[in-house]
Amino acid sequence: MKYKLIVLDVDGTMLNSNREISKRTVQTLRKVQQMGIRLALASGRPTYGILPLAQAIDLGVYDGYIISYNGAQVMEARTGQIVFERRIDPQMVPYLEKKAQKMGLTMAYYDGNEVVSTDIANPHIIDEAQMNGMTLRQDDVLSLSMDDWPAEVMLVSDDEQALTSLEEHMQRHLAGVMDTIHSNPYYLEIVGYQVGKSYAMSALVQKMGIQMAEVLAIGDGEADINMLQMAGTGVAMANATAAVRRCADFTTLSNDQDGAAMAIEKAIMQEARVADIPIDAMNAQSGSTLMGNLGIQYTFASAERVEATMPVDHRTRQPFGILHGGATLALAETVAGLGSMIACQPDEAVVGMQVSGNHVSSAHEGDTVRAVCTPVHLGRSSHVWNVDVFTSTDKLVSSIRVVNAVMKKRG
Repeated sequence: MKYKLIVLDVDGTMLNSNREISKRTVQTLRKVQQMGIRLALASGRPTYGILPLAQAIDLGVYDGYIISYNGAQVMEARTGQIVFERRIDPQMVPYLEKKAQKMGLTMAYYDGNEVVSTDIANPHIIDEAQMNGMTLRQDDVLSLSMDDWPAEVMLVSDDEQALTSLEEHMQRHLAGVMDTIHSNPYYLEIVGYQVGKSYAMSALVQKMGIQMAEVLAIGDGEADINMLQMAGTGVAMANATAAVRRCADFTTLSNDQDGAAMAIEKAIMQEARVADIPIDAMNAQSGSTLMGNLGIQYTFASAERVEATMPVDHRTRQPFGILHGGATLALAETVAGLGSMIACQPDEAVVGMQVSGNHVSSAHEGDTVRAVCTPVHLGRSSHVWNVDVFTSTDKLVSSIRVVNAVMKKRG
């Protein structure tokens, strides 16, 4: 498979104008992760503000990553382990405070689930806290309230020219000490030296042991430009500025038209071949799911047949030491689900609708059963699968029919 990592901007890219993830985008992101491709959400938001979005797309289930504070931190979504981090030297904070006071700017930083600011009545600060589900804390001298090196300091003003002038001043006099990101007209974000989404993406590529050519990056803002240029394929949203679009390999639809989902479907799902199905990666990522809890492992997948095994042990047996019928049905739904994922189109989603089985013999504790799933009917609105479950000696245990509903993705 060409891509092994997707780096996806959040606001203006994954989220629509109402700051919501559409159903289609959720379905596409879940499906691409199920294919074994890692996903990283990259945002100027604090980690705390990204966590609910990560949970909505099962980022932790599939061992994805959160790139927060415009690249100052990279965290494993499942474990919470920090794999990359660059913070601001706290000795520079008093300098920023003097500049903010002299120019009449509001100053703020993130502390856990709080936005700490010199003016919590500032509407932009209030909006920032509400957007990230954080509380506000007033503090007139931020340098005295910091217990740790900050990942990011924000200078806020409705005077865009003042922020631009300060940014130019800092770029001239503090090069090699701190970097600036002017993400929107009223925010100037101060970060550590060599902090940006592209630096975080590079660190993540190195950690994963992959090539930059195997990365698909999607974004809409000025902070995404270097990321789009560095990735193997950079995709700009239609709602991005002309400068951002010029730096991308191609432009997708806007964030209100599921542009990110469209780009992923076009770049990955429409080009995916059955031979590209990463069975080992899918098995490795199933640890915290029902599939992993029952010990189910895919062993073969094609358009004509899907196979998987399941041990008969303390997780799947009845009290009398024979295979539980419910576990057998779960095995059948697992292989039929993958079969439908392979068969459906990129703009389609599948959900289980019906399962019925005939249990004809027993499998005993210590054995490993094998499920063989083949299509009976692959229609536009439904898929019907036959799943036969055998013991290790090829004795038929159960014959099961699984019906999956096929639906068009909706925005």
